Amino acid sequence: MLRITSILFVLGLWEWGGRVPVSIAFPTFTDTFAAFLAMIADGTFADAYAETLGPLLVGVALTAIGGITAGVVMGLSRQAEWFGLPVFIVLQASPSAAIIPLITYVYGIGFAAKVFAVVLLSAPVIVLNSYRGIANAPTSLVEMGRAFQASTRQRIWKIVIPSASGLIFAGLRLGLAQGFTGAILAELLITPTGVGDLITYYRSTADYPRMFAAILSIILFASISLSLLQRLELRLFRPEMRPSP
Repeated sequence: MLRITSILFVLGLWEWGGRVPVSIAFPTFTDTFAAFLAMIADGTFADAYAETLGPLLVGVALTAIGGITAGVVMGLSRQAEWFGLPVFIVLQASPSAAIIPLITYVYGIGFAAKVFAVVLLSAPVIVLNSYRGIANAPTSLVEMGRAFQASTRQRIWKIVIPSASGLIFAGLRLGLAQGFTGAILAELLITPTGVGDLITYYRSTADYPRMFAAILSIILFASISLSLLQRLELRLFRPEMRPSP
């Protein structure tokens, strides 16, 4: 109930700000929502998200495979931790909006550039979460496995990785959010396609209700996707296996 009240309060402020108006470029929520429904009906969103989701899914899939592998190796090996940890910490702290335009010098403005932007933003979160999960595996369980003469491989696959699975999955959830941000930034700064192009196009034509409708669709898509993944996380992992909020 509190969450619904909060949302209604924000929407009410939005409507009020559009009617004052705060700016000529700031439409009311009712105008934005009408444009949102119209863009669903005429297929604008379907075409745009078809362009955006392709590189997003490819980039997140590549990062999930490579990022989890890198995180596990870093968590198990001191040498890999020493070499890789600073790199991903720097990538996580770096200003992505300043780095993404540099991708054009290597990958141009095509599909590969958008995939690389997704990988660039999602990799640090996935790798670091996987690393922390592996590095913080319960020492008592590992020692118990050693006491029962479990091999190194058995300790990794049956104790370390299962104990870190909750944090690894949380990294995938956060990596999807970062990857979506990367895809939109690439469309705004590199390749004028997909949902990012809708924002740029409607801003240039001063169709502000449709521009805000495109932004609203991004917020809704990200919120729904993350909520579904969070629900899946709650179903898959016991409370003690989930990361602390």
